Order: sequence, then C-alpha cells, then structure tokens
Amino acid sequence: MASLSTISIQRPVLALVMNIIIVIFGIIGFTYLGVREFPSVDPPVISVSTSYTGANAEIIEAQITEPIEEALNSIAGIKSLTSSSRDGGSSISAEFDLGVDLEVAANDVRDKVSGVVRRLPPDVEAPTVRKADSDASPIIFLNVFSKQRNLLELSQIAETILKERVQTIQGVSSVQVWGEKRYSMRLWMDPDKLAAYELTPLDVQNAVNRDNVELPSGSVEGSSTELTVRTVGRINSPEEFNDLIVKEDNGIIVRFRDIGHAELAPENQRTILKRDGVAMVGIAVINQPGSNQIEIADAFYKRIEQVKKDLPEDIELGMGFDNTEYIRESITEVQQTIIIAFALVVVIIFAFLRDWRTT
Repeated sequence: MASLSTISIQRPVLALVMNIIIVIFGIIGFTYLGVREFPSVDPPVISVSTSYTGANAEIIEAQITEPIEEALNSIAGIKSLTSSSRDGGSSISAEFDLGVDLEVAANDVRDKVSGVVRRLPPDVEAPTVRKADSDASPIIFLNVFSKQRNLLELSQIAETILKERVQTIQGVSSVQVWGEKRYSMRLWMDPDKLAAYELTPLDVQNAVNRDNVELPSGSVEGSSTELTVRTVGRINSPEEFNDLIVKEDNGIIVRFRDIGHAELAPENQRTILKRDGVAMVGIAVINQPGSNQIEIADAFYKRIEQVKKDLPEDIELGMGFDNTEYIRESITEVQQTIIIAFALVVVIIFAFLRDWRTT
C-alpha cells in the first residue's frame, strides 16, 4: 500500500484538493471557537456558605461550621475539607478527587447539609451549596469614583446606568457591583423605655415578623369577571414602622414610637474599595460559558464610550483590569509562531528538493 507522501507526489491535484478541504473545515471550526485565556475546566470544589447575623466567630465555629463539617466527612471521594469561621458567617470548601462526578457530589453535599440543618440555630439563614465554576470569574473590572459624591450616590449610578447598559451586551452572563452601599431601615430602641414597658429587642423583632407580611386574600368572582384581592401588609416607610404595635395589654397599646424610632439610613459598611484614598464602586463583568471574551471586551469599550455621555461630569471611570489583554497577546504570539513555522517548513522543503515548483 502506497504511503501518503507517495500518493501526494504522484497525484499532486488530489493532494491540493485535500489540503484545501482541510483548510476550509479549519476555517469553519475557527469561527465557532470560543476565545478565552484558559480552557473551561470546572475544578472539583463544592462550597457551603452560611450566614448568621450578629454571631461572633467562636459561636459560628461551634454551632455551624463543626456540625456541617462532621456531616460532610462521611461523603466518599473528598480529597480535602477546609473551613473558615468569621463574624456573621461560615464558609466550607470540599475538594473532591478528579474522577468524581461533580453533579453527584453536589447532590451528596446538599443531602448532608439538609440533614444537619435541624441542628443549627433556629434563626440562622439556610446554608447555600455552590459548585465552583471556571466561568464565574470576572473578565473585566471597571472603577467608578467621584470626588463630589458619596457611596450611596455612586452605587445608585452604578446600578441604574452602568449595570443596566453593560448587562445587555451579547455574551455577558452577569454584571456585579462591588463595594456598593445601599439604604436600609434602622430601628433604634431606648433601653430605658424597653425596660419600662417590660419589652426586649426580641419582642420588637417578633412584632416586625408578625405584621410585615403579605398573605394571600383569595379572589372575588362576578358573573363574568374574577378579581384577585391583595392585602397590602408590607411596612416600607419609617412612619409605618413607628406606628407598629409591639405590645397590647389590658387596652394599653405600645407602639414602636413609644420605645424608639425608625429611620432610613445607609446599611452597615462591610467592604469598601478605594482609589487614592477616595471611596469608589466597581463593575465586574462575567461572561457566558463558551462566549468570545475578546468580542465581549470590544463591545464593552464601545458601550462605555456611549454611557460616558449620559454620566454626570464629576463621575470618573477607570479600568481595574482586563483579562482579554493577555488573550490578545497570546493570539498574537500564536499568529507569529504559525508564520515562522510556515516559513521554516517552506525553506526546509526547498533545501531538500531544490525546486520551487515541487516545493
């Protein structure tokens, strides 16, 4: 049987046609190829996060982290188990062997966590189980800052203008705002007044949980129509919280205004981003799996130029990082390598054959 090289020399037209077909298929495949820095390989890691507001690290460790760790230790295929307990929350990461099916492992973790929930404190938030995702890391990070505005105003601009404009770019999975600051309803209580009415902060919390709800109210049917009845039960304004009934005893009504006051104020600052000592917020862009990160970056910069026209003059934008820069450099290196390799192949073949036509 003749070798491939012999057939190519004896039938040059066939060899040329086959090469053209290979090139055509290569071009078609290249158009569908995702462009990213590293291959999409999900690490075999599953994390369990639990929030317990107001608890210190010691309580978190004893009442949340240790019970969950004990439950996870019985799962087969775990390579290592690491945990972190801090004020207000617990994080546990379980790394599995490479051959373990992540879907099966995630289901096993959820089952174990569900079984241990009854051993956790009653007012703790439900644990969240997540699989590590190679596509969950931001590819672009944009800084938003101003020397004339506070974090509340910057957060509002980032949420309503920048985030809404950027998340409509094709290939973008989500847009996160980092370092933002939001409004929250604060309930301030006077300890002396609480003691005078024989109340505790827990009584106030129970009153809020009892009255700050919306319950289904059924519907009203007519001869040809049916209307849904909605009972407005949510408390939204400081005035409504001040009118909240905390206690009623022997005809005496104690409202929240009698023991304290409510106000709309910024929430507690947990994280903060700064540039040259000035607080700022960040816009993190996360791409969809298999999308072209370079095309997303190009569309992002075009969109930002359009958005700048609608921003106040004191708002400044700066790039935190852009991972596509490394991808562009890698592509340039690959192109240069291909050209050099092609030239070397031609030169070597010509050196042996000594004939440009045959080469």
